[in-house]
Amino acid sequence: MDNKRELLRHTIAALAYRAARALNGAPDTFATFDGCGRKPIQILAHMGDLFDWALSTVQGSERWHNSPPVPWPEEKTRFFAALKAFDDYLASDQPLHAAAEPLFQGPIADAFTHIGQMAMMRRLAGSPTCGENFFVAKIIAGQVSAEQPAPAQPFR
Repeated sequence: MDNKRELLRHTIAALAYRAARALNGAPDTFATFDGCGRKPIQILAHMGDLFDWALSTVQGSERWHNSPPVPWPEEKTRFFAALKAFDDYLASDQPLHAAAEPLFQGPIADAFTHIGQMAMMRRLAGSPTCGENFFVAKIIAGQVSAEQPAPAQPFR
């Protein structure tokens, strides 16, 4: 595996880690919080679409879909499944039909922005996340599920 693919995989693992932090512990009512533009459930559906699109792009059959949101628990599952499918392809020996740089600057950077948006919305909705030192977080390529290690250095 080349260095760019390895870095993309680590980046996707960091994205999963941060997404889990932004989503875990949120009350179900958070999905429909309406105070900052799109609702969290709409943002999460978009994030799932980003990684479905990224996967289709690296596979050489680029296609975009605007998926209507499904119930919150299923939307979270769909998002992490899309991340896993993308990461699985990156981990394979299949050719990438898109360069690493536009993958990073497009869907990956967009998803990081939305994760920050969700964390901010959690605070506005009265359910803030706990900050932590992400520099020392236990992030490992391939670890892209909602199940993530405990924070190494949470801010109290």
